[in-house]
Amino acid sequence: MSLLPARGAHGHGHDGGSSELLALLPVAAVVLLAACYLLLWRRARHRNLARAPGGARAALFVTGCVLLAAALSGPSHAFAERDFRGHMLQHLLIGMYAPLALVLGAPITVLLLALPAARVRRLTRLLRGRPARALTRPWVALLLSTGSLGALYFTPLYQATTTQPALHTLLHLHFLAAGCLFAWVVAGPDPAPDRPSVPARLIVLGVAIAAHAITAQLLYAGFLIGVHAPVTQIRGGAELMYYGGDIAELLLAAALVTSWRPAPAARPATRVAGDRTRCGSA
Repeated sequence: MSLLPARGAHGHGHDGGSSELLALLPVAAVVLLAACYLLLWRRARHRNLARAPGGARAALFVTGCVLLAAALSGPSHAFAERDFRGHMLQHLLIGMYAPLALVLGAPITVLLLALPAARVRRLTRLLRGRPARALTRPWVALLLSTGSLGALYFTPLYQATTTQPALHTLLHLHFLAAGCLFAWVVAGPDPAPDRPSVPARLIVLGVAIAAHAITAQLLYAGFLIGVHAPVTQIRGGAELMYYGGDIAELLLAAALVTSWRPAPAARPATRVAGDRTRCGSA
């Protein structure tokens, strides 16, 4: 599926020019996003070279934009429109791979360093507010990202998105937002309110891996699914979810472990002081 209206009885009335323009809008929006990030990144580097994300972070964000643009391009849209495997490929790109790369680009840090002081204070208050604290709890992020798969594939929701463009668009926006939220909470380099320990986040990631695997296996078996497509397409899509999801989550785990910095052991200051006292009295 894509952000573009699905073909069907209601799509034949559009002329070719309008369809081509509509097809370019999502990709143009992604290009604008990449340009804005690079502009802010350059400003952040100018203001505080020591704290600003380096070139590798910027390259990751641009990579995420490229993946997102590829998922929303005309060929990907056409493939997803006629084949469930195309939908699953888009789901992986929009909901897992692109969000991981975007989050690893540290966009919040770039904003905090590039914006004027007044806007930084407002952004900081927003990040520390109750809604942000609630959304960034690992289990909430897990439910929004992975939990929505059950609602999509085991209810009539998937079929509804194939005939209702507005619902279709909302679904892809949800994929992107939930994917970014989950990647940020689990392994994002940007600051997050009340971020739990690395072991706790690894447990949440393990639950996500298991949930993806179970969903893919149920799809492959055709058990209780609400997807109306040829068996070969459904099984192919399930295989893409199983293996493609595993790779994305292993990359997320690698990003988390790479950023893990164990806290230094505390020095037994009281005991040393006591030993010195005893030595002095002796």
